[in-house]
Amino acid sequence: MPPENTSPSAPRRGASLLAWGLAIAAVAVVVTGLATRSADAERLRERAQAQSVPTVTVIAPGKAGSAAALELPGRIEAFSRAPIFARVAGYVKSWHADIGASVKAGQLLAVIETPELDQQLQQARAELANVRASAELAAATARRWTDLLATGTVTRQGAEEKQGDYAAKRSQVAALQANVERYETLKRFSRVVAPFDGVVTARSTDVGALVNGGSTPGNELFVISDTKKLRVYVSVPQAHAAAIGQGAKATLKVPERPGRRYEATVQSLAQAINAASGSMLVQLAADNVGGELLPGGYVGVSFPLPAAAGTLTIPPSALLFDKAGLRVATVDAQGKVVLKAVTVARDTGALIEIATGLAAEDRVIDSPPDGIAAGDAVRVATAR
Repeated sequence: MPPENTSPSAPRRGASLLAWGLAIAAVAVVVTGLATRSADAERLRERAQAQSVPTVTVIAPGKAGSAAALELPGRIEAFSRAPIFARVAGYVKSWHADIGASVKAGQLLAVIETPELDQQLQQARAELANVRASAELAAATARRWTDLLATGTVTRQGAEEKQGDYAAKRSQVAALQANVERYETLKRFSRVVAPFDGVVTARSTDVGALVNGGSTPGNELFVISDTKKLRVYVSVPQAHAAAIGQGAKATLKVPERPGRRYEATVQSLAQAINAASGSMLVQLAADNVGGELLPGGYVGVSFPLPAAAGTLTIPPSALLFDKAGLRVATVDAQGKVVLKAVTVARDTGALIEIATGLAAEDRVIDSPPDGIAAGDAVRVATAR
């Protein structure tokens, strides 16, 4: 059987088609890669452009009202506080009131044994009795000499001498009587009593302790405080001193009683600015019948401050302070930054009251980013 006749051009056509297919696939891969790279580059450019425009939060200026308050730290003191010192020297025989005890005026706190004073009192009484006896004898002698003078038995000079001796003895009696009364008064101080109704806030003595008369700091036996009413002292900055007057109301809060508020009234003002602190000392009075406020403690004092009509408020974080002065950054309708110079009426702590330079319709940037400048484009994230 003769061999089959095959054309030599068929394998060449198959190889050519395969080559063309591979070339087309390679071109497709290259084109797809270039397109993907171009799209990625475009997205990167868009992202970089978006990140170059900062996103800011804007706020609307608020209207200042009577709700604005001046928050200041203060300290609490008892309305009346008396350190009780020993008036006489001796040894503590007993004490009858410990810290935290409520006492009444005149209530016995302690008894002091005074052996030296007792001896001095006995000696003074003995001297007084001796001089009194001498004075009685001088009085009788002066009377007899006066009677004898009428009969001419004695001279006038002699009678006058007896009268002078009697007058001298009377003066000695008066002096020694005063001395006895002085010692008796000191003896009464051996009973230490409360000067007014209050609470014993300190006791610094015990039975057998040697005490000396006097008021040397640190040697007090007790401290009595009237805590039913308290004094609150606060230093008001000079900028706000004119807004605080006698009779003004304030609210107190203490850290140990969160959520509780107490009322206080301005009782007196120093009427002078302390040169060191630039503030005026203000004294307030607060009732403490329940005993919830503790003398000597820290207290937060809140004064309500009336605002001027038309005054706008912004948070302190919205202020910019640089070499150009005090400014705020606002956003206009085109999304551009506009820097406005402002003047502050007062700082209440939580809010800044702006006197001039800001309008109610302005959109103020809260916490503007560093390096922000006029004309910069920004993206507003939130308006509130």
